[in-house]
Amino acid sequence: MKTFIGKRALASAISLVGLVILVFFLSRLTGDPTNLYLPLDASLEAREQFRELHGFNDPLIVQFARYVGDLLRGDFGQSIRQARPAMEVVLEAFTWTLWLAFITMTLVTVAAIIIGSLAAFKVGGIFDRIATFFSLVGASAPDFWLAIVAIVIFAVNLHWLPTSGTGTALHWVLPVAVLFIRPFGLILQVVRGSMITVLSSAYVKTARAKGVRTRPIIFVHGLRNAMLPVITVIGDQAAAILNGAVVIETIFGFPGIGKLMIDSILLRDFSVVLAAIMVSALAIFIMNLLIDLAYAALDPRIRY
Repeated sequence: MKTFIGKRALASAISLVGLVILVFFLSRLTGDPTNLYLPLDASLEAREQFRELHGFNDPLIVQFARYVGDLLRGDFGQSIRQARPAMEVVLEAFTWTLWLAFITMTLVTVAAIIIGSLAAFKVGGIFDRIATFFSLVGASAPDFWLAIVAIVIFAVNLHWLPTSGTGTALHWVLPVAVLFIRPFGLILQVVRGSMITVLSSAYVKTARAKGVRTRPIIFVHGLRNAMLPVITVIGDQAAAILNGAVVIETIFGFPGIGKLMIDSILLRDFSVVLAAIMVSALAIFIMNLLIDLAYAALDPRIRY
């Protein structure tokens, strides 16, 4: 297991280095940010001072070498827009996204596992058909459309919920609810399909013949063996949110890392873009590692 984790860490580190190099040079193709931060009537001297201050006058390869040197010293650069360390800005935004992902995925996982398991117990029954219908609708509905509809209904027409911000618990309801729908539909379908396979196996039929109650059959004997494919989907969905629920955060004005990346790209705040990419990539690596450890916990064969 240690060797496997070491190989995964090395592969992730190589991928991260390649990603940083790619993003560094591609971000510079968007142009000089000087015109975005100085007034239109700024003098040529002021523009030259701005470029010199932020190192934009140097050749691109010199800028990259300087950035790598700063990176090795733990310096991720300064945010042009906010005039403070880029990593500080990114971690502040990532904390909001982390809470959003944790709340959403906790609710999604619990609801999808319970409902999907119960639906699989009686395939073709009323509960199974209702659960399957709503899960398919939820998995197919575009996030941006759901967000706009939710704002129109619950914020504009009914005035029940705010449209943006994070000030109170009510501000979190719409972003969490919209983010909940798609992963819930996907995970429920995987839980249901996996549980149908497990519940039709010989050892479950034997447990039923011995008179074991329904709840232990589903949630003790069946669920543990059905969780391997479910964990993969849960990890993928959690990583997608951690990587920045860009559309949802933008629509609801949520100060997460997805919205920060979009704003920083538009304003050519290069240091923040690169720091956000590194934090997101590291979060995905950790998420994948946790999935591998969960595999090993559920299936002892994987440990060896």
